[in-house]
Amino acid sequence: MTTLTKIKAEEARTRMADGSLTLIDIRDPDEFAREHVAGARSVPLTKIQSGEADLPHGERVAFMCRSGNRTDVHCAALEAAVGDDAMILEGGLMGWQAAGLPTKKNESAPLEIMRQVQITAGSLTLLGVILGFLVNPAFFGLSAFIGAGLTFAGVSGWCGMAKLLGAMPWNRTAAA
Repeated sequence: MTTLTKIKAEEARTRMADGSLTLIDIRDPDEFAREHVAGARSVPLTKIQSGEADLPHGERVAFMCRSGNRTDVHCAALEAAVGDDAMILEGGLMGWQAAGLPTKKNESAPLEIMRQVQITAGSLTLLGVILGFLVNPAFFGLSAFIGAGLTFAGVSGWCGMAKLLGAMPWNRTAAA
């Protein structure tokens, strides 16, 4: 497994300020819209993996995600996309915040789609259990259906609930 050099938030900020580093945020657009590092470019991991990404070549880049886990897991693909001058922002956005560095927040942006899925799936599962005990045991089927859907999403990488929530009116402006 390829390992990219890690860069601390303070050093990344200094290099960004002098123009010697481009920070690439690989999170999904809805995550980026909610909060990001000022000056970072949004280039979702899915675009990098599919070869559709417009990445800088011949420039020093550092990739970042929310916690550093996504960049660690996909470092070989990230390095292949830009070459040897790639690094990873240590700790991702959370590391940037822990260093006391500012971020751009948009509290009016919708929650990230996966958080919406977690809230919806958790609520429906809990509702199914409560209704199963209080009204009719058939309502336990709702919890089973949600569990089966989450299992399918984890195995296949396709989440119908995320697609449905992404089409909701409050998420349309974030996707545009």
